[in-house]
Amino acid sequence: MEQVCEHYNIPKNTPFELLEDDDKDILLNGSGSTVINFHFESDNGSVYKMNRPWEGIIARLQRTYTETTSERTRSRLIACMTDLACTECNGEKLNAAARYVSVGGIRLPEVSHCSVHDALAVVRAWWPDGPGAPEYFADALEPLDERSMFIGNEILKEIENRLGFLDSVGLDYLTLDRKANTLSGGESQRIRLATQIGSRLTGVMYVLDEPSIGLHQRDNERLLATLRELSDLGNTLIVVEHDEDTLRQADWLCDLGPGAGLEGGMVVANGPPEVAMAEEHSTTGAYLSGRRSIPVPEKRTKATRKRLTVKGASHNNLQNITASFPIGCMTAVTGVSGSGKSSLVSGILAPALQRHLHKADTVPGKHREIKGLEHTDKAIIIDQSPIGRTPRSNPATYTKVFDEIRSLFSKTTLAKERGYTPGTFSFNVKGGRCESCKGAGSIKLEMNFLPDVWITCDVCHGKRYTRECLEVTWKGKNIHEILEMPIGEAVEFFGNHRKIFRTLDTLRAVGLSYVRLGQPATTLSGGEAQRVKLASELRRPPTKHTVYILDEPTTGLSFSDVQLLIEVLLELRTKGHTVIVIEHHLDVVKSSDWVIDLGPEGGERGGAILVEGTPEDIAACEESFTGQFLAQMLG
Repeated sequence: MEQVCEHYNIPKNTPFELLEDDDKDILLNGSGSTVINFHFESDNGSVYKMNRPWEGIIARLQRTYTETTSERTRSRLIACMTDLACTECNGEKLNAAARYVSVGGIRLPEVSHCSVHDALAVVRAWWPDGPGAPEYFADALEPLDERSMFIGNEILKEIENRLGFLDSVGLDYLTLDRKANTLSGGESQRIRLATQIGSRLTGVMYVLDEPSIGLHQRDNERLLATLRELSDLGNTLIVVEHDEDTLRQADWLCDLGPGAGLEGGMVVANGPPEVAMAEEHSTTGAYLSGRRSIPVPEKRTKATRKRLTVKGASHNNLQNITASFPIGCMTAVTGVSGSGKSSLVSGILAPALQRHLHKADTVPGKHREIKGLEHTDKAIIIDQSPIGRTPRSNPATYTKVFDEIRSLFSKTTLAKERGYTPGTFSFNVKGGRCESCKGAGSIKLEMNFLPDVWITCDVCHGKRYTRECLEVTWKGKNIHEILEMPIGEAVEFFGNHRKIFRTLDTLRAVGLSYVRLGQPATTLSGGEAQRVKLASELRRPPTKHTVYILDEPTTGLSFSDVQLLIEVLLELRTKGHTVIVIEHHLDVVKSSDWVIDLGPEGGERGGAILVEGTPEDIAACEESFTGQFLAQMLG
């Protein structure tokens, strides 16, 4: 590119945005048919010359993107791209003939861009005796005439019912044209649930895995009413859930425990919720009955003038808001589902911090400016994405504690005699691993038209290592037995090894004592993966001021685990760091120092800051749905 600049006399020290339009065009789109003499010289003195046109930055990136086999390169190039609306249809997806067909004065693309709530209002306004049209369709929408109603009567009823089902499971904020790959797991599950409500089947058993994920308490009430409607039709619902309201609503409660992992696996209580509450060994029952509870902090850290301030935030549905996050406090960002919490924190603040502090190639959402970045030295974003996409990744490898364990094994007498190095005890490289399964412990059997099947390796029998490698032991345990050990047991086993103990104790502190050290990353839930990431960061106490950002960290956590997590987050805050949590769980909200509540509704009807302040300030705000539920908890 430097030689292109020299050929066309383009100044190399001038910022790109200040260049002449012709110069920009050459750099971005190439030199056309003009041949440029390129001359390259390597460090060792060899010279390479070529004469060819300059293809341009855009063409070069496009070619690299299509030709590369590296996922890393492809993901870096995706960061340079942005989605633009089609210039032909303006993002409406249909050709001109289909785009301009209208019903009651409204075109199909206009309905597709609506949220479920607004689309429902449009459909109801089409009925001759229906309510008035939504505000922004008031001029165009017309009730259907008698002929149109005769044709579309049954269709309108069906559309209204289906939109009503989506509305009843708390998805009123979703737009109808929302891409399926942008939906959260909880949203996808509730969409499938809405289709089942519409089928009106009876005698069906539904199994739901935490349907309340990502739901505000207000929306949770609507979901519970929907679930009750399904059971009243004569269906059976089996729900795996930690949510307190759902547990209290249940007709029958099966509580497993008493602990997790090897400490659990038994039915502690089985009967109506009252049975679990009366059972002294039931942790769930103890929290439901009030014998145990998560206390309100006696002292909150007072917010100072030092703040991270996002000004003019208008990403997605945010309405040009200004939000301030106090430095050195634990801040909870709350609001009903779809109110703009993730847009503000994960969409604007987190990418901006990573870009400013770590020179990451992330692109923040639309905003005017962010002030207070000088108060921070490091940003750690902890989301629920997997810690690894293959069975080779596990908590031990992710937190780097396995490096220390392998080093420990290589220092044993037998390992020294045989010349073993730490690499010998790795299942990812040749040396001590089983070469039949390449250290995986299992072999993939491709089934062509059926899903692949994994079978246990018949050479190492799932132990990953050679017989000779497994003969090396430390305190009577070989490397395979260490990987099979639950974290809670491993903490005691390595109690005298300071470095290993510190990492394992951090994993235990975030409620993962039941997870095995070598448990494949693919078997960990989103909440577990998030806590492994949190532990990985906590194991090396930061000396610089750090901003921790967590997106719904309580997903999949029981009452006792939530209490552990709150203690860890408050400990970080006590050390002077800033913690920002997107959360619906009221126990986390009441334990925060500062709360920013968005709303009042989801989607286009949200995106504004209703109230910000201490949890007590939020509870005093009658317009805030979060405040209403928080007031009941704080008394």
